[in-house]
Amino acid sequence: MAEPQLSVRSAKAIEIAHRLARAHNRTVAKTVERALELLDAQEGNREPVEEFYRRLAENGVDFDILELTKDLHKPHPGIDL
Repeated sequence: MAEPQLSVRSAKAIEIAHRLARAHNRTVAKTVERALELLDAQEGNREPVEEFYRRLAENGVDFDILELTKDLHKPHPGIDL
């Protein structure tokens, strides 16, 4: 029975997968598998934002996000004509 195949429409993704497969002497399938496993491991270790804020509140950390970011919310002066 043949292995299921993943179809990718991005020429850039295909080119990168083939280049990495050649560089590491692996099949394209193994290269893509490994890349997806690494991405899953990285993304899987992230703490959900709700959990982060709950943990901050439990530890008595209180901050005003608007106060912390007020410098980022200034209007742009526009272009100099």
